[in-house]
Amino acid sequence: MALMITDECINCDVCEPECPNEAISMGPEYYVIEPQRCTECVGHFDEPQCVQLCPVACIPVNPEHVESRETLMQKYLRLTQLTE
Repeated sequence: MALMITDECINCDVCEPECPNEAISMGPEYYVIEPQRCTECVGHFDEPQCVQLCPVACIPVNPEHVESRETLMQKYLRLTQLTE
């Protein structure tokens, strides 16, 4: 399950530097999460860091990108192999 940032985002800049997969970037109006890079921090942390730090709670699961924990771990392994 990749996460997404809703239009309730206040562009506080807290989430982007905390994403270990560099999946978060500034979109046209507010921050966005690239589903192909989001592992919900699986492989890095027990909880998604962006969700933990967001002051307005605008980062839910993206219903268009529902993935199991196993799939997220496979994505994490692919992403970390690319950076090694």
